Amino acid sequence: MKKHFWRNHPLIEILRNNKGNPRVQLLMEPLWGIPFNLIAPFATIYMYRQGIEDIQIGTILSIAMFVQVFFAFFGGIITDKLGRKKATMMGDICGWSIACLVWAISDNFWLFLIAALFNCFEYVNQTAWFCLLIEDADPKDLVGLYTGAMMAGLLAVFFAPISGFLINTYDVVPVVRVLYVIFAVNMMIKAILTWRFCRETKQGQIRREETKGVPLKTMLGEYKGLLSMITGNKEVIKAIAIYVILHIVNMTNGAFFGLYVTQRLGIAESYLAFFPILNASVMLVFMVFLQHRLDKLKLRVPLRGGFILSAACALLLIMTPMENIFLLVIYIFIGAVAGALVGPRNHALLQLNIDIGERARINSMIVTFTIAFSSPFGFLVGWLSRNDRRLPFALIILLLMAAIVIVGKIREPERVEEK
Repeated sequence: MKKHFWRNHPLIEILRNNKGNPRVQLLMEPLWGIPFNLIAPFATIYMYRQGIEDIQIGTILSIAMFVQVFFAFFGGIITDKLGRKKATMMGDICGWSIACLVWAISDNFWLFLIAALFNCFEYVNQTAWFCLLIEDADPKDLVGLYTGAMMAGLLAVFFAPISGFLINTYDVVPVVRVLYVIFAVNMMIKAILTWRFCRETKQGQIRREETKGVPLKTMLGEYKGLLSMITGNKEVIKAIAIYVILHIVNMTNGAFFGLYVTQRLGIAESYLAFFPILNASVMLVFMVFLQHRLDKLKLRVPLRGGFILSAACALLLIMTPMENIFLLVIYIFIGAVAGALVGPRNHALLQLNIDIGERARINSMIVTFTIAFSSPFGFLVGWLSRNDRRLPFALIILLLMAAIVIVGKIREPERVEEK
């Protein structure tokens, strides 16, 4: 019975049905996910231990997001000109390998800023990687592919205790430096494997031929029509608003959760490695046993539920007393369920509403809008955290309440089968 369950599980069917790029990209995802999750719980602490203050951390976030706007804007053009495959490799090498090497030697504000600026190349990768993942896949498998991508990253979280053990034995700064070097090597390997085993998508070949010899000025001029296409679609505008809110929420949680629980709640730094494991465990169980059972529901139903749970989490975190591990565990558990509900559907909702033929450039514009609207919040949340470390999470509650309202006004996109 157990063997039969796994053989016929929808996620296994998706891997079986979508060979080539989708399968290769999902199988390679741990090369990024393992080092990322080893470092992520300690990245802000690594900066803080080297004298980078809350407001400086927020300033780096805001400056980086300002630069990310340009990378995201030109990401669609680069992806069309170079092709999905080459653009993905460029993002992996410049946005991660080089950035991680700079992070590994960083010990002051300026080096951390330089590393963050190199990491902005990731926003070229973001457009190209998603195109490489889904363009040759079966459209009805979009939610499943996004779920699979999330699961590949989540499985990597179980390596997080390694960094916790090493930090307990040595110290945050030397351990994280070594992990950044490992991250850089991993992403170089990933770029090589992408070159060897992936192929350019059909749509990528079409766009590469269409844009061959077309001047940059001409391609930039075409963005006027794309902008009208986006602004004229109310459903895409709503999806972008949700993207912006999620970007700010994730940025705030990623940058300031570690500082909050260690500096305000008095939790030992070594525990930071175990919170992602609990989060990943809950999300994986949800995705394996429950996610596909929600496919018959309208997308906005799980989305709204996820946002409500996320807002409840932020409120719980603010109310958690000093050194109360139990409530932090509850916070992680509820947040994991919320993430499993929101993550794949947020991406699928947008992709089902945009023009397939202009997916690369429209996606790059959407990422541009998202970062542009989010960029002032980096400095803001840093300033809020300096005054009271609870305030960034109070801001999260307000943003999630706005998201709940927007989701209530979303019109369900057409089913792929109907298209």
